[in-house]
Amino acid sequence: MSDLHHECGLAAIYHLPVPEAETSPLCPAQGQEEVSRLVPRMLLDVQNRGQLSAGITAWNPTRSQLLATYKDVGTVSEVFRMSHRGKYESLMEQHAGRAAIGHVRYATCGADDRGYAQPLERPHIQRRKWFAFGFNGQLANYPDLRAEILAAAEHHLARDNDTEVIMHAIGRELAGDADPAPADLLAAIAGRFDGAWNLAILDARGRLIVARDPLGIRPLEYARLGPLVAAASESVALLNLGFPAESIRSLEPGTALVVDGHEVRVDRFAASSRRAHCFFEWAYFANVASTMDERSVYLTRKRLGEELAALETVPIDADTVVVPVPDTSKAAADAMAYRLRVPAVEGLIRNRYTGRTFIDGAASRRAKAETKYTPLREVLDGKRVILVEDSIVRSTTMKVLLGRMRSLGGAREIHVRVACPPIVAPCFYGIDMSTIDELFAPQFLRGGPLTAAAQAAMAERLGADSLAYLPLEAVARSIGLGVGDLCQACLTGDYPTPAGERLYEIALGQTAAGGRTYETSTR
Repeated sequence: MSDLHHECGLAAIYHLPVPEAETSPLCPAQGQEEVSRLVPRMLLDVQNRGQLSAGITAWNPTRSQLLATYKDVGTVSEVFRMSHRGKYESLMEQHAGRAAIGHVRYATCGADDRGYAQPLERPHIQRRKWFAFGFNGQLANYPDLRAEILAAAEHHLARDNDTEVIMHAIGRELAGDADPAPADLLAAIAGRFDGAWNLAILDARGRLIVARDPLGIRPLEYARLGPLVAAASESVALLNLGFPAESIRSLEPGTALVVDGHEVRVDRFAASSRRAHCFFEWAYFANVASTMDERSVYLTRKRLGEELAALETVPIDADTVVVPVPDTSKAAADAMAYRLRVPAVEGLIRNRYTGRTFIDGAASRRAKAETKYTPLREVLDGKRVILVEDSIVRSTTMKVLLGRMRSLGGAREIHVRVACPPIVAPCFYGIDMSTIDELFAPQFLRGGPLTAAAQAAMAERLGADSLAYLPLEAVARSIGLGVGDLCQACLTGDYPTPAGERLYEIALGQTAAGGRTYETSTR
C-alpha cells in the first residue's frame, strides 16, 4: 500500500518549572529552558505520518520573541539539518524553550510548499491571542466553513486548506476581551467542526493545549514523568524519549491535556457518545511499535495474518513461501507463515531512497514503483509465492511489483493475500484517497459484495494467480474493538459524521480527474 499515505503527526513537550539546581531525568544536559531540543527526536518517530514538511514552535519567556517558529519542506532530518551538527545546534539554540510543539505533514489538502507547513503561528500584541498550533486530521465540512468565512465583507483566506480555517476559528473565540478556559474554547470550535481534528496549541503565555476530537478518529498519546509532560500522535515517540510504558496513556476522545504554569490536567470539552477510531491506524499507518487506545499495533497485524492463514486454500508444498511487501506487512506475513508452517522469507528488498511514489502522477508513480522493490531471484525462483500486502488502493505499485517478481525473481506462482477488506469508498478524515474512480476495487465490485468471481477478475487484472481479501468482520476482531467503535467508512461507505456522508454522495458522481472531493465541492 505504498501509494497511500496519512497526512500529519503531532508532538508536544513541556518542562514544568523546577529549581535551577534540578534537571529532568529525560533531559539532564539541557534542563528546562532547552526541552524543545527533544521535539525533532519525537518527530522522527512519527515521520511515518508525513514526509512533506516538518516544523517546531517553542515558547521561551526569557526572550522577546516569546514564540519562535521554524518549519520547512522536507523530512525531519532535512528540515532540522540533523546531518550537519553546527547547523542543527544553531537551529536548536534559536528555538530553545521550556515548551514546544512539533509537526510533520503530508498534504491531503492545500499546496506542497513551505506556506502550508506547520505549526501555523498567529502573532498578536496580546499574549493570550498570540498562539501557534499543529493539526492532525481533516475537517469534512471544510467547504462550508470556508464559505462562511469568505461570505463576510473584507474576509480573506490565504491558504486553500482547513488548517487556516481552524486558526480563524480559534482566533474568533479569543476576539475582544474574551479569555475562555481551554475547555470552553474547544467546546465552541467542536460544535462547528465535523471530521478528525487533533490539535496541539501553544500560546505566548506558555499554555499548552493538546486536544483529541470527540470521535477519537486519530490517535493521541500523552505521558508525564516528574516535571516533564509530553504528547504525540503515537506512543513510540514517548517511549523512545524515555517515558516508562506504564506512564503512557491514550487521550480520551473529547478531552484535552492542559499544561498551564504549574498545573497539568485533562479537561473534557465535549461529550463522546460514540467512538470512530480509524482502523487503518492499526492496519497500516501507525508505527508497528506503537500502542493506541490500549491496542498494540504489532499484535493487531499479527492477528490479521492469522486470519489470512485460517482462510488459505492454496496447496502447500516444499516450494511454497510467504513473502511480505515491505515493511508494514511483515507482522501479518510472519504470523500467516507460522500458522501455515511454511517459510516466511524476504523475497523483496525495499530501496528506501527512491522517493515517494504517492505524490506523483500516474506515469511517474509507475516509474518509481519499478525501482522501489528489488525481487530476490535466489529466494523466489521456481517458488509458489503467497504475497502478503496491507491493502490495495490504486494498484499501480502492485501491478508493477508482480511483473518484476516474475521477470526478475522467477516466481512460478504468485497468490496475493490482502490483510484488509477491499477499499471501496474515499476517506474524508485525513487519508489521501478522496475519489472512488481512483480506487482499484469498486470497478470490480460495482456496489455488490466481495465474491470469488470479483477476486478472480482482480487477480487477472493485476497479473496474479489468485487474490483474496480478508472479510470485513476480521478487522474489528483483530483490533479487539467493537464495530461501533471503529471508522471503516472506506470499507463500507458508512461515514461517522454528517459532512462525511454528504461528501460521499458527491464522490459517487465524481471522477478522479475532477480532483479531490473536498476540493471540488467548493467550486
